[in-house]
Amino acid sequence: MISNRLLLDTGGLVSLLDRDQSRHGQFVAWFDAWSGEVACTEALLTEAMHLLGRVPRGPDVCLEFMLAGGANLVPSTTDTLRRARALMRRYEDLPMDFADATLVVLAEDLDTDLILTTDQRDFSVYRFNGRRPFRIVP
Repeated sequence: MISNRLLLDTGGLVSLLDRDQSRHGQFVAWFDAWSGEVACTEALLTEAMHLLGRVPRGPDVCLEFMLAGGANLVPSTTDTLRRARALMRRYEDLPMDFADATLVVLAEDLDTDLILTTDQRDFSVYRFNGRRPFRIVP
């Protein structure tokens, strides 16, 4: 499957915005070359802003990225929250956190398997639509 939609995970966003991250250059180069749609969830934004709280102007830079159109922010609905809860129960042995669950739900809604993340361990295990694996970039 070739997708023109990219999901942005917390680690990917933090790596893009925090120059002190070890893979910052690699993430920026990959993201700058991407020309398709980018989407994330409110849970991801909250998590990233918390992690960037230790970086000077980190939360502000994160909001500026979103406000400048760096990613489409997709809000949760009652149905997506129910699906996230079911996924968290299914993957409770990892455990799956709420932000990851919302991204798996978003993958199902957008029918995309492409995710920008540093979390290879979990996203190599997660499946969406029951059995489809993610393609992790960069």
